[in-house]
Amino acid sequence: MQSFELTDMALDTIASFASLGRVKLGEMPDLIAKMHEHPSDAARFYMGLFQLFTITGNNDFAQSMQARALALNTIYRVEGSSQPSIRLLAFMVAGTITDNTPLDYLIENSDIQLDVVYLVPGEPLPDLLPEHDVAIIAFGESDKDLSSLEMMKAIVDDWPRPILNRPQRVLFCARDKLYALIRDIPDLLIMPTLRVDRASLENITVANATISAVLGGGTYPITVRPLVSHGGKGLSKIENVMELQNYLANAPESEFFVSFFSEYRSVDGYYRKVRIALIDGVPYVCHLAIGEHWIVHYQTANMADSIEKREEEARFMREFDTDFARRHQVALSTLAERLGLDYVVIDCAETIAGELLIFEIDNRGWIHATDDINVFGYKQAVMNKAFAAFRAMLVKAMHAC
Repeated sequence: MQSFELTDMALDTIASFASLGRVKLGEMPDLIAKMHEHPSDAARFYMGLFQLFTITGNNDFAQSMQARALALNTIYRVEGSSQPSIRLLAFMVAGTITDNTPLDYLIENSDIQLDVVYLVPGEPLPDLLPEHDVAIIAFGESDKDLSSLEMMKAIVDDWPRPILNRPQRVLFCARDKLYALIRDIPDLLIMPTLRVDRASLENITVANATISAVLGGGTYPITVRPLVSHGGKGLSKIENVMELQNYLANAPESEFFVSFFSEYRSVDGYYRKVRIALIDGVPYVCHLAIGEHWIVHYQTANMADSIEKREEEARFMREFDTDFARRHQVALSTLAERLGLDYVVIDCAETIAGELLIFEIDNRGWIHATDDINVFGYKQAVMNKAFAAFRAMLVKAMHAC
């Protein structure tokens, strides 16, 4: 068993994604020039380029810069409070911004110091790690990170500080495992989900049998998406075998999640998706996206262009605790108990019949307060409530040991 020493460390400081996200595109060259002022600090320079080019969408170059940074150093401190009251250590993995919990958005402008340790496949953790008050597993259950989860599973029970989002619980966020875990919760609806390889779907006979098994003898429509899929990328609703074949002809992946499609359109013709953060088992509303398409994302729902949508979201947020959360109190509390995760994000909706329809649950979910305050002024207090709950959870963990 590997042993670790915790000590106060002078760490390479990197910017937060939250602050970089507010930088205008025209200001990027000045930021890059500023990084060049300290070329000897190669690890921080490469990590800065990773962050900048992630923000601008050049993921391939960003990943190459991250690899260079991690070859030099795997421990970083995110810019923040100079006089922290809470020291949070996050275990992360190499990858895109969606591979890890975006913690810097949760702790922005707080008294929480965030240090990050990146796990590198095939390599042990450093023997010397930053002193901290609380640690958190901040990466997910994707196939590429399973070995890192297994490594953490072997050491968390003997960790010298409280540790949140234990790796064995993170595994339940996988779409097929999640269905098996929560499918029988009263007044909660989650569609049967199966992990299927390409060969099975390309064989029409096997595909029909597979789909029938998923749907319990049901029929189309279904949804198909690659195993690693975020923001609706690669997600499609399939109405028949021909559409399935066309989908596969344009999808390079070798494995997919297949699920039944549940119609959740409201009586006014709009689709509504709610994002909730479960923090220490308590639900906090983070947004209500209202759109015309069944794939509803906040960025594509044109919320900023519709005062009617924003007024509805503001009202929904004001009344969340006494309305939506109260109606689904039993389902949400049972869900939180079964998951056993300290921080996790739920994307869900409400069916016409009044059930809580679960789309996705992910410990890497993004909640933030970066929307334009002049347009979304009502969101600041709501998000600050969630951020305060996150801080309170850390304090509770600190005092529990």
